[in-house]
Amino acid sequence: MKKKCKMCLKNNIIGRSDKIFCSIVCKNKYHKKLQDVTNKEAKKIDLLLHRNRSILLEIMGKKNRKLKVKRYILEKKRFRFKYHTHFHINSKGKMYKYVYDFAWMEFSDDEILIIRKSKTENLSF
Repeated sequence: MKKKCKMCLKNNIIGRSDKIFCSIVCKNKYHKKLQDVTNKEAKKIDLLLHRNRSILLEIMGKKNRKLKVKRYILEKKRFRFKYHTHFHINSKGKMYKYVYDFAWMEFSDDEILIIRKSKTENLSF
């Protein structure tokens, strides 16, 4: 039984039994196409992350390290709460979500604590 090339779908794969491309050209085209699609989607998300960071920076200003704000202030600026780079759960079970060097924690009373992490400190609450 002949196998089809993963890129051009031709039945002319010759060589090893685990080979999935008919040529190096098809292999390169396939991986380039895969990379382009991945980069396009990653760019959309990266733009949202940068926007979130800009919003937090604008609210915090240059000197504040901690600030508590009402949730509607972030919502008004179209902050996207579901987009973050990583999270941390402290010893008390509270979750901090991060956008690069900023962290925020949501409170039940519609307040958000925003924290700027310095480059030298390890943020553990």
